[in-house]
Amino acid sequence: MSSLTYDLTLAGLSVGSAAALTGIGLIVTYRATGVLNFAHGAIAMVCAYVLRQCVVEWGWPLWLGAAVTLLVLAPGLGVVLERFVFRPLAVLGGDPAQTLVASIGVFVLLVGGAALLWGQGARDDAPVLVPDEPWGQLAVVLVLAAGVAAVVHRTRFGRELRAVVDDRRLAELGGIDADRVAATGWAFGSFTAGLTGVLLAPYVRLDPYGLSLLVMEVVAVAVAARMRSLTLAVVVALGIGVAQSQLTRLHPSGWAEPLLQAAGTNLFVVALLIAALVLPGVGERDALPRTATACVPTPPGAWIVVLVLFLLPLGLAGRDLHTSVQVPALAVILLSLVVVTGRGGQISLGQAAYAGLGALFTALLAAGRFPGLPALPELAALAVAVVLVAPLGLLTGWPAIGRRGLALALATFAVGVGVSRFVFAQPYATAGLSLGRPAGFEGDRAYYVLELLLLAVALLAAHTLRRGRTGRALAAMRDHERGAQAAGVGVPSLKLLAFVAGAALAALGGGMLGMGLRAFDAAAYDPVRGLLWFAAVVVLGADSTLGALAAAALLVGLDAGTRGGFAAALIGILAILVGRFPGGPYEALRTAAERLRPRRVPALTAVGARARGRLRPAAPETVRRAPVPRGATGVTRGAQGAGAGGRRGLRGDVSGSVPRGDAGRSGRGPSGRAATHLPSNDGHPSAGGPERGPEPPGSSAAARAEATPETSGPSSATRAGTTLGPSSGPRPRPAAPGGGAPSSTGPTTATAPAGLLLTARHLHAHYGRFTALDGVDLDLSPGRVTAVVGPNGAGKSTLFHCLAGTLQPARGTVRLGGRDITALPAHARTRLGVARTFQQLAVFPTLTVAENVRVGAEQGRVTDPGAVERTLRLLGLDGPVRALPAAGLPTGTLRRVELARVLAGSPRVLLLDEPAAGLDTAEVSALARVLKALAAEGTALLVVEHDLDLVAGLADVVHVMAAGRIVASGPPARVLDALEPEAGR
Repeated sequence: MSSLTYDLTLAGLSVGSAAALTGIGLIVTYRATGVLNFAHGAIAMVCAYVLRQCVVEWGWPLWLGAAVTLLVLAPGLGVVLERFVFRPLAVLGGDPAQTLVASIGVFVLLVGGAALLWGQGARDDAPVLVPDEPWGQLAVVLVLAAGVAAVVHRTRFGRELRAVVDDRRLAELGGIDADRVAATGWAFGSFTAGLTGVLLAPYVRLDPYGLSLLVMEVVAVAVAARMRSLTLAVVVALGIGVAQSQLTRLHPSGWAEPLLQAAGTNLFVVALLIAALVLPGVGERDALPRTATACVPTPPGAWIVVLVLFLLPLGLAGRDLHTSVQVPALAVILLSLVVVTGRGGQISLGQAAYAGLGALFTALLAAGRFPGLPALPELAALAVAVVLVAPLGLLTGWPAIGRRGLALALATFAVGVGVSRFVFAQPYATAGLSLGRPAGFEGDRAYYVLELLLLAVALLAAHTLRRGRTGRALAAMRDHERGAQAAGVGVPSLKLLAFVAGAALAALGGGMLGMGLRAFDAAAYDPVRGLLWFAAVVVLGADSTLGALAAAALLVGLDAGTRGGFAAALIGILAILVGRFPGGPYEALRTAAERLRPRRVPALTAVGARARGRLRPAAPETVRRAPVPRGATGVTRGAQGAGAGGRRGLRGDVSGSVPRGDAGRSGRGPSGRAATHLPSNDGHPSAGGPERGPEPPGSSAAARAEATPETSGPSSATRAGTTLGPSSGPRPRPAAPGGGAPSSTGPTTATAPAGLLLTARHLHAHYGRFTALDGVDLDLSPGRVTAVVGPNGAGKSTLFHCLAGTLQPARGTVRLGGRDITALPAHARTRLGVARTFQQLAVFPTLTVAENVRVGAEQGRVTDPGAVERTLRLLGLDGPVRALPAAGLPTGTLRRVELARVLAGSPRVLLLDEPAAGLDTAEVSALARVLKALAAEGTALLVVEHDLDLVAGLADVVHVMAAGRIVASGPPARVLDALEPEAGR
């Protein structure tokens, strides 16, 4: 081996050792807590600064400063973060996305705090803890890796660690102190971060931004190791370090020279791009924090205040006016995050890259240096730059199709870092660039007016994307991605639209910022600033255009009026607290004010009462019924209670029909049980109970039976002539003896169309080595209700997902009316008429009830403007509840909202996954009535259900599944009777 090769290998091992330390710390923290610590680099930077402060500024001995920094400060910082930042989030539910935002907040806070304490300039006098030779560093890495592996695999603590990672709540029930495990993981992770920082500081630039970002660039080694294998992380780190050193020997010539040189010096960034964009994503369960309630409309007065504040700089002059020029430009950039993150629910940490590309392309086009295009005026250059950058949004939009949460955050962060290192930091792209302002707008005041006009255009574009059909689809995708797919929303194309629109807005704002500064400054679009912008938008209300404007003014104003770093520190503190108010501080303040506001009951004065008595005679007193408690069912079952959990007993028709043998018994429900009285808002039996008077002529029996009162608002009485969903009025069903609903022993309707509608043949599905489906055949016919029952693990849900399109079978076919739809995704099947509901409610909490239903009407098989109102009337949702956000409504109401959304799209096949889950007996009875009426309309229904009472009273055919196969089929009476002896064993 030549001397040069040997020296370069040693240098690569030194760099790789530091990267391996980072990988070890990230993996241990992730395995102990489930958090990818984005603040790892910031902790490394703080420890490096503290060691320098102790040794250089205070004159401490190196060993003492290192001991205090690495053995006290670094682990203590990790314990503090776990105790006061991440443990409260775990107690509140452990949403991984909230911990992601909180870790970004810690990163921003530490970077801002370091800038406040030590300034933003670089330091080159950091003390050397380990000499610049690789063997000592490599020994440290190998000892740490071996020690951690031994602890994880051979000790009780390691078993507890693995248990906490797999299921924290179950581990706590098993007696494991999960808080202690998490605190230990954070302490060790912070120790490795501090060790990385003090090792790198003497050989790289020590500044709050550079060192933090440098450490985070090597997160690729942890991602390549799937956040699990310490050995693989060490090998990858050392390999990349050696390869990066060896590439410095290459001196290519020609047009590729600068690009190859950039790749050679940034091989860890290349690895990050490959790991984040090519390798399977980690943390797929993560999602962006969802607001608990619908977004509160911004008061008109707030917009007036904002308008006045944005016009105030026109009265300024000099430096103040020059600083104010940055506010509208930054506001446009932050609006791009409102579209992508706030409305679309996609984590995007790379918007700074698109803003920088917008500024760079504008400068190149104005200077005539853009390949293939002549020099353009500044305004034209800005417009063309926006058009050129917008398609580049696919760089982050395409990975977003298959990634969510943490995996998407890593992908967008990698794109931002890659653009920064391979474009902005390279002289071949930015050398000698200057950027002027458009003709006629050279002065600060004139240019500020132009910026306000462009900001108005951006606000209009953002408003268009956030309202109407597209806005509702984006909100549905944000609130519940699978539910949006089931509603017919084309999620992949919508994600691409969100990222392309976000890239265009960011490019517009970046070009405006560059012209305002009269130069292209790569530091203005650094990836660290991208993290700061993301955190600012999230904490001030991600789905609020007003929040983006406020964040822009706050960031520019604090940076100009205070010491550098103060704005970052403040945003970091707010981001750490984002789990406490995910809807933003405005919503938190509004909620607190509502709680503190005294509740006053309006009452007439004595004079008013006398006047009312003279004008309106008193109504005759009526006998009041005893109030029915909310959730009570009024069902008597001998010794059993009438709760949702008590349903099974007899398999009579719970839909309200009179069962066989009891047809002539008045006032009785199924199987001789007391008739159910649905509670109304005031606690009295509703108009839909047995005390109802004569029906108006022409009323719909199906709609009359289903229109149940609202439990969260005034009751909605059944209307005459109500239609059953978006189609024409329901056809009458043959009556059972005694005037009840049709009997469940025969077909659901006597006029059901012949032929099969949805068929499945030889379906096979596997989860690893486990066979979930083993050659299942299933037929669904129009106008008939098919039920699938069986124990947990029998394959019912897997079969359901294969039919709905959320899971592709390994073998077999699914056909709709003769058309093979096996390969079609869920949203495409919905638009063909195959709709589904979910066992866990799939509603969109930030949308109102009416907007939830409108999403189904706009994206379903048939677009019918009147479908929304008809469906709301059918399911008793046309009262005041229609304007309420779905968040916080009772489970029974939300079940009706989900069903209404499905029906608004006019489905031909309806797949119901445990529709009775969470409902009481009264609500199950109402659900059964509407499902029978849907079958009467010719809809093919498949019900996967554990409630055998509901199955017995509803289904025409019952299939029993076990071990991935259908083991019994037939009429419900025969099949369910055969199940009872087995259930009693």
